Amino acid sequence: MKENGIRFWKYFREYEWSNVYSMLKNNRKDPKICSSECKGKLVVITGATSGIGYLVAKKYASMGANLLCINRNLEKSEQLKAEVEEQYQVSCDFMLADLSNMKDAHSVAEKLNQMDEPIDVIIHNAGVFLTQKELTNEGIEKVLMVHHIAPFIINYKIKNKLKAQEKARIIFVNSEGHRFAPWGLRLDDLNFQKRRYSGYASYGSAKLAQLLCMLKFKSFYENSGVIINAMHPGAVKSDSGKENGKVYQWYKKNILDRNLKPATVSAEALYHLGVSEEVEKINGKFFNLTTLEEPTPPALDHEIAELLWNISKTMGRLN
Repeated sequence: MKENGIRFWKYFREYEWSNVYSMLKNNRKDPKICSSECKGKLVVITGATSGIGYLVAKKYASMGANLLCINRNLEKSEQLKAEVEEQYQVSCDFMLADLSNMKDAHSVAEKLNQMDEPIDVIIHNAGVFLTQKELTNEGIEKVLMVHHIAPFIINYKIKNKLKAQEKARIIFVNSEGHRFAPWGLRLDDLNFQKRRYSGYASYGSAKLAQLLCMLKFKSFYENSGVIINAMHPGAVKSDSGKENGKVYQWYKKNILDRNLKPATVSAEALYHLGVSEEVEKINGKFFNLTTLEEPTPPALDHEIAELLWNISKTMGRLN
């Protein structure tokens, strides 16, 4: 293995065409629908004021769950709280945090860890897609920070709390986009300092990093009653990429969005994964909506997962 983490020939031999065909077939499937209620349960959702997160929040609230939403915008958070509490008569609290900010990510994790109330479901939904490279104040590539480092910090700091509860579900809103990093992660260049930046490459790397660290969290939670899974939210309309320029916005509106399904599809899938008894014993897996699917070989590499775990702890200031 090269020190940079790329294992071309290893992964090349492990790819199977049958998995690609399965992915294409799964993309046409509708999600399973869960009719079970979740009255009184606490569901934590990041990025809940728009897109998939907004519809997921309303879905869980409509089934009786209390919400704790982690959002950037105060006005939108207050609107969501008022709307949900009036329509569904449940509690909808929120924390303000920008998950591209290291301090905010740690603050959220600490507040969640200090809560006396158990967390039944935590959905890591907040995301960003950039066509131009941006660095956070700490010098971390922004897409990596939002999709991987911030959720990693939160999951790491609350892991003992969840394990002590003996029951909880963690869900990553991941993506088939992890396939944009087909030969693995550049562990020596996660910030794209040594190579040309592209939106798809950064997004694929961040989503692959999510899946790799999921393997380590899965091992930690084995036989504890806590499960952690990832899902592709389907080819649906979302607010992803709204930070980009006019050219990308035109392309998204006139090309991408025309063939996409409504984001309610994703909300139904995330409810099923968070509540259904069918998923209760499934741990450390990748779903295409609600269909189990084999991710790419790099996403199943435990050796790289171990290396990335230590790198993520350092980048997330968890040492």
